[in-house]
Amino acid sequence: MTSPSPGRPRRRLLRVRPRPVPWQDQRPTWVDARPAVIAQALKRARDRPSGNWYVVGATRDVGGERPLSRTVGGREVVAWRGADGRLVAGPGVCPHLGAPLADSRVRCGTLICHWHGLALDGAPFAGWEPLPVHDDGVLVWVRLDDVGGEPATAAPSVPRRPAGSAALSAVYLGVGVCEPEDVVANRLDPWHGAWFHPYSFVDLRVVAQPGGTEGDDGFTVDVSFKVAGRLVVPVRAEFTAPGPRTVVMRITEGEGRGSVVETHATPLGPDAYGRPRTAVVEAVVATSDRPGFTAARRAAPLLRPLIRAAAGRLWRDDLAYAERRWTLRSTDRFPG
Repeated sequence: MTSPSPGRPRRRLLRVRPRPVPWQDQRPTWVDARPAVIAQALKRARDRPSGNWYVVGATRDVGGERPLSRTVGGREVVAWRGADGRLVAGPGVCPHLGAPLADSRVRCGTLICHWHGLALDGAPFAGWEPLPVHDDGVLVWVRLDDVGGEPATAAPSVPRRPAGSAALSAVYLGVGVCEPEDVVANRLDPWHGAWFHPYSFVDLRVVAQPGGTEGDDGFTVDVSFKVAGRLVVPVRAEFTAPGPRTVVMRITEGEGRGSVVETHATPLGPDAYGRPRTAVVEAVVATSDRPGFTAARRAAPLLRPLIRAAAGRLWRDDLAYAERRWTLRSTDRFPG
Protein backbone atom coordinates (compact mmCIF):
# COMPACT_ATOMS: atom_id res chain seq x y z
CA MET A 1 0.00 0.00 0.00
CA THR A 2 1.26 3.46 -0.78
CA SER A 3 1.98 5.33 2.44
CA PRO A 4 -0.59 7.75 3.84
CA SER A 5 0.56 11.34 3.70
CA PRO A 6 2.16 12.46 6.98
CA GLY A 7 1.64 15.65 8.88
CA ARG A 8 -2.15 15.80 8.87
CA PRO A 9 -3.23 17.93 11.86
CA ARG A 10 -4.71 16.31 14.92
CA ARG A 11 -8.44 15.85 14.39
CA ARG A 12 -11.04 17.50 16.57
CA LEU A 13 -14.53 16.15 17.06
CA LEU A 14 -16.02 18.96 14.96
CA ARG A 15 -14.65 21.67 12.75
CA VAL A 16 -16.08 24.40 10.61
CA ARG A 17 -15.06 24.35 6.98
CA PRO A 18 -13.63 27.80 6.29
CA ARG A 19 -14.54 28.02 2.61
CA PRO A 20 -16.83 25.21 1.45
CA VAL A 21 -16.11 24.16 -2.12
CA PRO A 22 -19.17 23.98 -4.38
CA TRP A 23 -19.95 20.44 -5.50
CA GLN A 24 -19.04 21.12 -9.13
CA ASP A 25 -15.73 22.76 -8.17
CA GLN A 26 -14.30 19.98 -6.01
CA ARG A 27 -11.28 18.14 -7.28
CA PRO A 28 -12.21 15.49 -9.90
CA THR A 29 -11.31 11.94 -8.89
CA TRP A 30 -11.90 10.07 -12.14
CA VAL A 31 -8.21 9.93 -13.03
CA ASP A 32 -7.34 8.42 -9.63
CA ALA A 33 -10.24 5.94 -9.63
CA ARG A 34 -8.56 3.61 -12.09
CA PRO A 35 -10.79 0.69 -13.16
CA ALA A 36 -7.82 -1.69 -13.07
CA VAL A 37 -7.08 -0.92 -9.39
CA ILE A 38 -10.70 -1.56 -8.42
CA ALA A 39 -10.89 -4.71 -10.56
CA GLN A 40 -7.70 -6.15 -9.07
CA ALA A 41 -8.86 -5.46 -5.50
CA LEU A 42 -12.19 -7.09 -6.36
CA LYS A 43 -10.47 -10.15 -7.80
CA ARG A 44 -8.36 -10.60 -4.67
CA ALA A 45 -11.49 -10.34 -2.54
CA ARG A 46 -13.34 -12.91 -4.66
CA ASP A 47 -10.40 -15.32 -4.37
CA ARG A 48 -10.52 -15.31 -0.57
CA PRO A 49 -12.32 -18.20 1.12
CA SER A 50 -15.69 -17.75 2.79
CA GLY A 51 -16.17 -21.21 4.24
CA ASN A 52 -19.65 -21.11 2.61
CA TRP A 53 -20.96 -18.72 5.29
CA TYR A 54 -23.61 -16.13 4.40
CA VAL A 55 -24.97 -13.28 6.49
CA VAL A 56 -28.76 -13.54 6.67
CA GLY A 57 -29.72 -10.78 9.11
CA ALA A 58 -29.33 -9.08 12.45
CA THR A 59 -29.03 -10.87 15.78
CA ARG A 60 -31.77 -8.60 17.14
CA ASP A 61 -34.17 -9.85 14.47
CA VAL A 62 -34.12 -13.44 15.74
CA GLY A 63 -36.65 -14.02 18.50
CA GLY A 64 -40.32 -13.71 19.09
CA GLU A 65 -43.02 -15.70 17.40
CA ARG A 66 -41.80 -15.46 13.80
CA PRO A 67 -38.58 -16.96 12.42
CA LEU A 68 -36.03 -14.86 10.57
CA SER A 69 -36.33 -15.87 6.93
CA ARG A 70 -34.12 -15.31 3.93
CA THR A 71 -33.51 -16.83 0.52
CA VAL A 72 -29.82 -17.46 -0.14
CA GLY A 73 -28.71 -18.61 -3.56
CA GLY A 74 -32.29 -19.74 -4.25
CA ARG A 75 -32.47 -21.71 -0.98
CA GLU A 76 -35.18 -20.76 1.54
CA VAL A 77 -33.72 -20.55 5.04
CA VAL A 78 -35.30 -19.92 8.44
CA ALA A 79 -33.65 -19.21 11.79
CA TRP A 80 -35.13 -18.95 15.27
CA ARG A 81 -34.22 -19.49 18.89
CA GLY A 82 -34.81 -22.79 20.63
CA ALA A 83 -36.30 -23.19 24.07
CA ASP A 84 -32.86 -22.66 25.63
CA GLY A 85 -32.25 -19.47 23.63
CA ARG A 86 -29.72 -21.01 21.26
CA LEU A 87 -29.87 -20.13 17.59
CA VAL A 88 -31.08 -22.81 15.18
CA ALA A 89 -31.55 -22.68 11.41
CA GLY A 90 -32.52 -24.89 8.54
CA PRO A 91 -34.40 -25.13 5.26
CA GLY A 92 -37.44 -22.89 4.95
CA VAL A 93 -39.46 -25.52 3.06
CA CYS A 94 -41.51 -27.92 5.14
CA PRO A 95 -40.44 -31.47 4.20
CA HIS A 96 -44.03 -32.69 4.46
CA LEU A 97 -45.81 -30.82 1.64
CA GLY A 98 -43.59 -27.82 1.01
CA ALA A 99 -45.20 -25.14 3.21
CA PRO A 100 -43.20 -21.92 3.63
CA LEU A 101 -41.87 -22.15 7.17
CA ALA A 102 -41.21 -18.40 7.05
CA ASP A 103 -44.96 -17.96 7.59
CA SER A 104 -45.10 -20.36 10.52
CA ARG A 105 -44.94 -19.51 14.21
CA VAL A 106 -42.49 -20.22 17.02
CA ARG A 107 -43.96 -21.52 20.26
CA CYS A 108 -41.69 -22.20 23.26
CA GLY A 109 -38.67 -22.59 21.00
CA THR A 110 -40.43 -24.88 18.50
CA LEU A 111 -41.26 -23.84 14.95
CA ILE A 112 -44.73 -25.19 14.13
CA CYS A 113 -45.73 -25.48 10.48
CA HIS A 114 -48.99 -23.64 9.89
CA TRP A 115 -50.19 -26.10 7.22
CA HIS A 116 -50.31 -29.35 9.20
CA GLY A 117 -48.60 -28.71 12.53
CA LEU A 118 -45.21 -30.37 11.95
CA ALA A 119 -43.15 -29.23 14.98
CA LEU A 120 -39.41 -28.56 14.61
CA ASP A 121 -37.20 -27.95 17.65
CA GLY A 122 -33.97 -27.58 15.63
CA ALA A 123 -33.02 -31.26 15.63
CA PRO A 124 -33.32 -33.47 12.52
CA PHE A 125 -36.92 -34.60 12.16
CA ALA A 126 -39.21 -36.00 9.45
CA GLY A 127 -36.70 -35.24 6.67
CA TRP A 128 -35.88 -31.72 7.91
CA GLU A 129 -32.16 -31.23 8.62
CA PRO A 130 -30.66 -28.23 10.47
CA LEU A 131 -27.98 -26.05 8.93
CA PRO A 132 -24.79 -24.81 10.59
CA VAL A 133 -25.52 -21.37 12.02
CA HIS A 134 -23.48 -18.72 13.85
CA ASP A 135 -24.53 -15.72 15.93
CA ASP A 136 -21.65 -13.25 16.40
CA GLY A 137 -23.66 -10.92 18.62
CA VAL A 138 -24.48 -8.48 15.82
CA LEU A 139 -25.19 -10.64 12.76
CA VAL A 140 -26.54 -14.11 12.03
CA TRP A 141 -24.68 -16.34 9.56
CA VAL A 142 -25.81 -19.59 7.92
CA ARG A 143 -23.52 -22.08 6.18
CA LEU A 144 -24.76 -23.41 2.85
CA ASP A 145 -22.19 -25.79 1.42
CA ASP A 146 -24.17 -26.62 -1.72
CA VAL A 147 -24.50 -22.91 -2.54
CA GLY A 148 -20.93 -21.87 -1.75
CA GLY A 149 -19.16 -24.94 -3.12
CA GLU A 150 -15.98 -24.21 -1.13
CA PRO A 151 -14.27 -26.18 1.61
CA ALA A 152 -16.44 -25.62 4.68
CA THR A 153 -15.20 -24.02 7.90
CA ALA A 154 -16.55 -24.50 11.40
CA ALA A 155 -17.33 -20.79 11.81
CA PRO A 156 -17.31 -17.65 9.66
CA SER A 157 -14.44 -15.20 9.70
CA VAL A 158 -15.99 -12.31 11.63
CA PRO A 159 -14.22 -8.95 11.21
CA ARG A 160 -12.61 -7.42 14.29
CA ARG A 161 -15.04 -5.08 16.05
CA PRO A 162 -15.21 -2.86 19.13
CA ALA A 163 -16.21 -4.75 22.26
CA GLY A 164 -19.96 -5.09 22.48
CA SER A 165 -20.05 -3.55 25.96
CA ALA A 166 -18.45 -0.37 24.59
CA ALA A 167 -20.26 -0.14 21.26
CA LEU A 168 -23.54 0.85 19.70
CA SER A 169 -24.67 -1.27 16.78
CA ALA A 170 -27.36 -1.04 14.13
CA VAL A 171 -28.04 -3.18 11.06
CA TYR A 172 -29.45 -2.03 7.73
CA LEU A 173 -30.90 -4.34 5.06
CA GLY A 174 -31.44 -3.43 1.41
CA VAL A 175 -31.97 -5.43 -1.79
CA GLY A 176 -30.78 -4.69 -5.30
CA VAL A 177 -30.87 -6.26 -8.77
CA CYS A 178 -27.19 -7.15 -9.04
CA GLU A 179 -24.66 -9.71 -7.90
CA PRO A 180 -22.54 -9.60 -4.72
CA GLU A 181 -19.45 -8.56 -6.68
CA ASP A 182 -21.22 -5.38 -7.79
CA VAL A 183 -21.86 -4.41 -4.17
CA VAL A 184 -18.24 -5.16 -3.23
CA ALA A 185 -16.97 -3.19 -6.24
CA ASN A 186 -18.99 -0.19 -5.10
CA ARG A 187 -17.31 -0.26 -1.71
CA LEU A 188 -13.87 -0.72 -3.30
CA ASP A 189 -14.36 2.59 -5.12
CA PRO A 190 -13.87 5.14 -2.31
CA TRP A 191 -13.24 7.92 -4.85
CA HIS A 192 -16.96 8.32 -5.54
CA GLY A 193 -17.89 9.35 -1.99
CA ALA A 194 -17.97 13.15 -2.12
CA TRP A 195 -19.25 13.25 -5.72
CA PHE A 196 -22.03 10.70 -5.37
CA HIS A 197 -22.95 11.39 -1.71
CA PRO A 198 -22.43 15.14 -1.22
CA TYR A 199 -25.12 15.17 1.47
CA SER A 200 -22.87 13.00 3.70
CA PHE A 201 -19.21 13.40 2.66
CA VAL A 202 -16.93 16.32 1.79
CA ASP A 203 -13.19 16.91 1.36
CA LEU A 204 -12.58 13.27 0.47
CA ARG A 205 -9.05 12.28 -0.46
CA VAL A 206 -7.72 8.75 -1.03
CA VAL A 207 -4.27 8.85 0.57
CA ALA A 208 -3.33 5.20 0.07
CA GLN A 209 -4.44 2.39 -2.18
CA PRO A 210 -3.55 -1.29 -2.62
CA GLY A 211 -0.08 -2.07 -3.83
CA GLY A 212 -1.30 -5.16 -5.66
CA THR A 213 -0.04 -7.89 -3.35
CA GLU A 214 -1.79 -9.96 -0.71
CA GLY A 215 -1.63 -8.26 2.67
CA ASP A 216 -1.24 -4.86 0.97
CA ASP A 217 -4.87 -4.49 0.13
CA GLY A 218 -6.54 -1.53 1.80
CA PHE A 219 -7.72 1.90 0.73
CA THR A 220 -7.04 4.73 3.20
CA VAL A 221 -9.26 7.77 2.98
CA ASP A 222 -9.31 11.19 4.65
CA VAL A 223 -12.88 12.44 4.64
CA SER A 224 -15.25 14.66 6.58
CA PHE A 225 -18.75 13.60 7.53
CA LYS A 226 -21.26 16.40 7.20
CA VAL A 227 -23.19 17.31 10.34
CA ALA A 228 -25.01 20.53 9.46
CA GLY A 229 -24.13 23.46 7.24
CA ARG A 230 -20.36 23.98 7.42
CA LEU A 231 -19.97 21.76 10.49
CA VAL A 232 -18.13 18.50 9.75
CA VAL A 233 -16.36 15.62 11.52
CA PRO A 234 -13.00 14.79 9.89
CA VAL A 235 -11.71 11.20 10.11
CA ARG A 236 -9.29 8.82 8.49
CA ALA A 237 -10.76 5.46 7.46
CA GLU A 238 -9.49 2.25 5.91
CA PHE A 239 -11.46 0.00 3.55
CA THR A 240 -10.56 -3.69 3.29
CA ALA A 241 -12.24 -6.75 1.75
CA PRO A 242 -11.55 -9.73 4.03
CA GLY A 243 -13.81 -12.04 2.03
CA PRO A 244 -15.56 -12.40 -1.30
CA ARG A 245 -18.80 -10.82 -0.08
CA THR A 246 -17.59 -8.48 2.67
CA VAL A 247 -16.06 -5.00 2.82
CA VAL A 248 -15.09 -3.39 6.13
CA MET A 249 -14.63 0.33 6.70
CA ARG A 250 -12.73 1.06 9.93
CA ILE A 251 -12.09 4.52 11.38
CA THR A 252 -8.41 4.64 12.25
CA GLU A 253 -8.06 8.29 13.29
CA GLY A 254 -10.46 10.92 14.52
CA GLU A 255 -13.79 10.75 16.31
CA GLY A 256 -15.06 7.20 16.70
CA ARG A 257 -11.63 5.62 16.22
CA GLY A 258 -12.11 1.87 16.07
CA SER A 259 -15.69 2.05 14.81
CA VAL A 260 -16.50 -0.19 11.86
CA VAL A 261 -19.05 -0.43 9.09
CA GLU A 262 -19.34 -3.98 7.75
CA THR A 263 -21.01 -4.43 4.38
CA HIS A 264 -22.05 -8.00 3.59
CA ALA A 265 -23.51 -8.96 0.20
CA THR A 266 -25.70 -12.07 0.20
CA PRO A 267 -26.97 -13.55 -3.09
CA LEU A 268 -30.70 -14.18 -2.91
CA GLY A 269 -31.42 -15.80 -6.24
CA PRO A 270 -33.14 -14.63 -9.44
CA ASP A 271 -36.22 -12.43 -9.57
CA ALA A 272 -39.28 -13.09 -11.76
CA TYR A 273 -37.33 -11.87 -14.80
CA GLY A 274 -34.31 -14.07 -14.14
CA ARG A 275 -32.17 -11.20 -12.88
CA PRO A 276 -29.91 -11.76 -9.85
CA ARG A 277 -30.90 -10.20 -6.55
CA THR A 278 -28.50 -9.40 -3.72
CA ALA A 279 -29.18 -8.39 -0.13
CA VAL A 280 -26.92 -5.78 1.43
CA VAL A 281 -26.67 -6.40 5.17
CA GLU A 282 -24.69 -3.55 6.68
CA ALA A 283 -23.68 -3.48 10.34
CA VAL A 284 -22.60 -0.19 11.89
CA VAL A 285 -20.66 -0.82 15.11
CA ALA A 286 -19.76 2.54 16.62
CA THR A 287 -17.58 3.35 19.60
CA SER A 288 -16.01 6.41 21.20
CA ASP A 289 -13.84 7.16 24.21
CA ARG A 290 -15.79 10.34 24.97
CA PRO A 291 -17.74 10.31 28.26
CA GLY A 292 -20.98 11.21 26.50
CA PHE A 293 -20.92 8.00 24.47
CA THR A 294 -22.23 6.09 27.49
CA ALA A 295 -25.43 8.10 27.22
CA ALA A 296 -25.54 7.36 23.48
CA ARG A 297 -25.42 3.63 24.18
CA ARG A 298 -28.28 3.98 26.64
CA ALA A 299 -30.24 5.78 23.93
CA ALA A 300 -29.53 3.00 21.40
CA PRO A 301 -33.22 2.13 20.80
CA LEU A 302 -33.80 5.72 19.69
CA LEU A 303 -30.56 6.02 17.70
CA ARG A 304 -30.76 2.76 15.75
CA PRO A 305 -33.59 3.91 13.46
CA LEU A 306 -31.63 7.09 12.70
CA ILE A 307 -28.49 5.08 11.86
CA ARG A 308 -30.49 2.76 9.62
CA ALA A 309 -32.10 5.73 7.89
CA ALA A 310 -28.68 7.28 7.19
CA ALA A 311 -27.40 3.97 5.81
CA GLY A 312 -30.56 3.64 3.73
CA ARG A 313 -30.02 7.03 2.13
CA LEU A 314 -26.49 6.08 1.11
CA TRP A 315 -27.58 2.67 -0.18
CA ARG A 316 -30.40 4.15 -2.24
CA ASP A 317 -27.61 5.63 -4.35
CA ASP A 318 -25.05 2.86 -3.98
CA LEU A 319 -27.49 0.15 -5.02
CA ALA A 320 -28.23 2.22 -8.12
CA TYR A 321 -24.45 2.18 -8.73
CA ALA A 322 -24.28 -1.60 -8.21
CA GLU A 323 -27.35 -2.24 -10.36
CA ARG A 324 -25.98 -0.09 -13.17
CA ARG A 325 -22.68 -1.96 -12.99
CA TRP A 326 -24.49 -5.31 -13.26
CA THR A 327 -26.60 -4.09 -16.20
CA LEU A 328 -23.50 -3.06 -18.13
CA ARG A 329 -21.63 -6.26 -17.26
CA SER A 330 -24.55 -8.48 -18.26
CA THR A 331 -24.74 -6.82 -21.67
CA ASP A 332 -20.96 -6.73 -22.24
CA ARG A 333 -20.94 -2.92 -22.10
CA PHE A 334 -19.03 -2.45 -18.86
CA PRO A 335 -15.99 -0.24 -19.63
CA GLY A 336 -13.82 -1.82 -16.94
